[in-house]
Amino acid sequence: MRAHPTVHHRKVLVIDDEASFTRMVKLNLETTGNYEVYTINESRKAFDAVRAYEPDIILLDVVMPEVDGGDVANQIRNHADTSRIPIIFVSAMVSRKESGSGFYNSGGEHFLAKPVSTELLTHAIEHVLTKN
Repeated sequence: MRAHPTVHHRKVLVIDDEASFTRMVKLNLETTGNYEVYTINESRKAFDAVRAYEPDIILLDVVMPEVDGGDVANQIRNHADTSRIPIIFVSAMVSRKESGSGFYNSGGEHFLAKPVSTELLTHAIEHVLTKN
């Protein structure tokens, strides 16, 4: 009997203080069959989660109550073990109208405007991962 080839799921870490958002993203991405998703809703624990989970890519909220997304990103990028993990910032602060498609690059950073569709989310993840 032939063994089935192992399917490689991209590991996505979603860091956002809104549990309803992280649950929705996890469900939608995992339903595609292409992603394994881990979520965290406490930004102060984000760096430990990055090191423990070792994601292929991180979806990171910008505005969070304890530690904002910019500070979390700096912590990730300033550590040798995690500095090469790509980050897509996810924010409700910029509307789809302002950002065009909802996925854009600004100052070398990737951004997604909330709310985000699964189609746009998967497109953005694959785009960023193939560029790295």
